[in-house]
Formats: sequence, C-alpha cells, structure tokens
Amino acid sequence: MSDLSPFTYEYDGERLSGVYGGAGDDRPGAVTAVVLHGAGNGSKERLLPLLGEFTARGCRALAFDFSGHGESSGALGELSLRRRFEQAVAVIDAHTPADGPLILVGFSMSGQTVADLAAHYGERAVALGLCAPAVYAAEAWDVPFGEGDGRFSEIIRTPDSWRKAPALDALRAYEGRAVLVVPGTDTVIPPEVTEAVQDSLAVHARYARLELPDADHWLGLWLRDHADDRREFVTALLNGPDQ
Repeated sequence: MSDLSPFTYEYDGERLSGVYGGAGDDRPGAVTAVVLHGAGNGSKERLLPLLGEFTARGCRALAFDFSGHGESSGALGELSLRRRFEQAVAVIDAHTPADGPLILVGFSMSGQTVADLAAHYGERAVALGLCAPAVYAAEAWDVPFGEGDGRFSEIIRTPDSWRKAPALDALRAYEGRAVLVVPGTDTVIPPEVTEAVQDSLAVHARYARLELPDADHWLGLWLRDHADDRREFVTALLNGPDQ
C-alpha cells in the first residue's frame, strides 16, 4: 500500500515492526484504525488491504507485529495476553494523536486484546471490530504462551474457563459502535464463545453482526482476498449498524 509507511518501535526489549499511514496532521479529528492480527502465524502483512480501505475513507491506519510474529523480534512462546496489551498500548500511544478517536479491530486472539484496549481507552474507542474473537479466563492473562503444552494451554483448554472472562465484562460496558464478524465455519472458536461475545455487545453497544457464510476462522486472509466483504466491514465500522 503506497500510502502506508513502515516503522519500528523499541519496547520492553523488543523491536516491534509496524506500518501506518492515512490522513495527515492537518486532520486532528481523523480517526485512527488500529488493526491487530491473531495468534500462530498471524502478522500485519495480511491486513494491509484492510488498512488501505480505512485510509481510502480518510482515516489514519496502523498495524504492527506482536513480538514473536512477522518482522518483530522476540520469541512467540514468551508472549502473553498481558504483553500483547502492553505492546499495543505502547505502539498506539507512540503513533496516534493524543486523545484522538480510535477504531480497534482484532482477529481471533486479538479479540481479547481489543476488549482490553476498549476498557483502557474508554471514550476514545469509538468503534470495535471483532473478527472471530477469542476471550480468555483471567488466570491466563499473565501466563506466557509457551510451546502449546504449558500452563497457558492448560488454562484455555479447561472446559468453560472463558465464561468469566474479564473481556466479556469490558464488552458489556462498551457503549460505542461494534461489529462482530462471524465466519460460516470456525474450527477454532466455539460457537458458545461467539454468542457470549454477541450477548455482551448487545448490552450497551450499537452493535451489528456481519456473517460471512463461505469464510473460515482465518478472516484476515478472507478480508484480504474479498474486497466486497472488506468494504462492507469498514462501512459498518465507520457508519454504524443503522446506516
């Protein structure tokens, strides 16, 4: 994307790789869309078309690789939900206008991060985009992800451990616009989690559900490759579910 510029940001011993672009400093009221990739082999690269859709609508846009992902330094096994949140806050505070409005978009594991950020930024978070989002038990917050056979995996594999997730409380309290994107087939996120997220958003948020019947869990790839769905998603985030 020609209107996106790369950057690196040093935080907590890691070098975080990101891209940003969009409306210039002469547009102090312009919203910034912060788009966060999921776990595993997720990275900012697959999100570039979505960032471009935001900048084409007059928004600023920002994405970065969490440590252990993409072009950032660090080991994935040392990452945690807490570190994801802290890295996101550090990058947002360094690369967006102070007190400027934010659209927070998260894929899969970053659904949790978006909920954490919404609670942190309060009224600055004018819209949330949750794409096949995950939420996690409070006990998992500070535990390193490890190699798939450690304490983090034990917590998240415990049946119904997510039901008292603090992220659901944050989403229940949220009062801005929200769009939940649900794929037709999701082999990662149980349908009960998706419904709990929806029920939480329905309490106070101006909420819409966008269903993509032919998509699977990896919605970053789907939106990269399907321009009409990408445009519909961004339109809903910018205009709200009543438009």
